[in-house]
Amino acid sequence: MKNIIIIGAGAMGSAFAVPCADNKNDVTIVGTHLENDLIEKIKSNDQIHPALKTKLSNKIKFEKFEKLQTILKNEPDIIVCGVSSIGIEWFVQQISKKYKKGIPIILLTKGLSIFDNELTTLSDKIRTLLSKDSHTEINISAIKGPCLAAGLANKMRTGTIIANQKVKEAQLLKGIISTNYYYTEISEDIKGVELSGAIKNIYSMLIGASEGLSNSKAPKEIQSKFFLNTAASLIHRSISEMVEFVSHYGGKPETVYGLSGLGDLYVSAIGGRNSLMGKYLGEGYLYNDVKEKFMKDITVEGAQLAIEIGPKILQDLNLQHFPLMFSMLQTICENKKLEINW
Repeated sequence: MKNIIIIGAGAMGSAFAVPCADNKNDVTIVGTHLENDLIEKIKSNDQIHPALKTKLSNKIKFEKFEKLQTILKNEPDIIVCGVSSIGIEWFVQQISKKYKKGIPIILLTKGLSIFDNELTTLSDKIRTLLSKDSHTEINISAIKGPCLAAGLANKMRTGTIIANQKVKEAQLLKGIISTNYYYTEISEDIKGVELSGAIKNIYSMLIGASEGLSNSKAPKEIQSKFFLNTAASLIHRSISEMVEFVSHYGGKPETVYGLSGLGDLYVSAIGGRNSLMGKYLGEGYLYNDVKEKFMKDITVEGAQLAIEIGPKILQDLNLQHFPLMFSMLQTICENKKLEINW
């Protein structure tokens, strides 16, 4: 049995606690400084998580942010990052004073960052920030794949991939968190796994737009019935660009065809916030108008990523190699109408 601390009480961090607890680990979820009300709601409502709409096991403990440093002082066996991508620096600040050599950090967060004017994975960002605080022997694994939080919380069969530069570390984690419904593969290509898991959100918006892009002159009723030809074409082209993107930034191309790439793209494209954003963009709405009229308080990971890395990508990469990505980045970052040069 391991002592696992999950920082971040959102949907994914809380769902990840379910297989961890079922595998007889001692699991504590600590909310961020912005989640005290959420923690209170969960504890006062019989462990029902409002985002997951699911009752979680009483074996999973929930604590407010004020308890975090005390909990970290007791040297947990595993620290899990369940905060959003914009909270990565905050996460490092919280763990840095108590982090001991070699303690496994599991990164659930999907995203990329522009750090020191270079595109970087979030695990590399964490490693760099901890190194600046004089930490050595930093042990980070990334878990990515087609995993909708509510499905995992309800113990639907789920496959993910654990990536670590040291395969033995990934194998150890596999034994600690895997269950009969939560199956984990392992990979040493942490860069490729993170790159795939992040950029699929951009391409899932494109695939979500396929109905509106199928034939702009056809009635909406016809588009909604017969858009799958267009969707299939966009999926094929998206995977091709993802392979080139991942390879360009040092990941293995074959990783894109696994759970963190193709598998995760499928889940995101058939439903969810990225796909919904894409649907509106495909209908001709501008990004700013969609956010204001339809998705004002909804976090769209693909759009957030586009805003974070878009200007750098548009500057550094070749349009001819990434026409789909450039179309979506320009649509989000420059608030232009989505157009595909077929």
